[in-house]
Amino acid sequence: MVGKKLIQTIGNKELLLWLLRLRQRFCVTGFSMFPILKPGEEVLVDTRAYCRCLPEIGDMVVAEHPHRQDLRIIKWVSFVDEKGDCFLVGENREESSDSRSFGFVSSQQIIGRVTSKFPERLKS
Repeated sequence: MVGKKLIQTIGNKELLLWLLRLRQRFCVTGFSMFPILKPGEEVLVDTRAYCRCLPEIGDMVVAEHPHRQDLRIIKWVSFVDEKGDCFLVGENREESSDSRSFGFVSSQQIIGRVTSKFPERLKS
């Protein structure tokens, strides 16, 4: 996919936003985003990123699984159609259950944009 956005290690600004509860922590499970994200790593998610706009191609997002309400997924946005529905794909295509199997995800199911990841030393 063209245009993937880099996910930086958490900086002071993102840490402050998390402490102010303007970012949400999300723990990665599974290998769908390997090698960028490994199981057990944690990322920060801006849950307000799409209040006024749609996701963009190349954004890494956390979304509700379209068929399992209890499951949250982390994927790349590879396409956004004119209605605002997103085609989401994993980094590790052999290990990823994504839009290739379950179809488009509505923009209302997007929880937020991944802004950064925690380094191992900050995990508690």
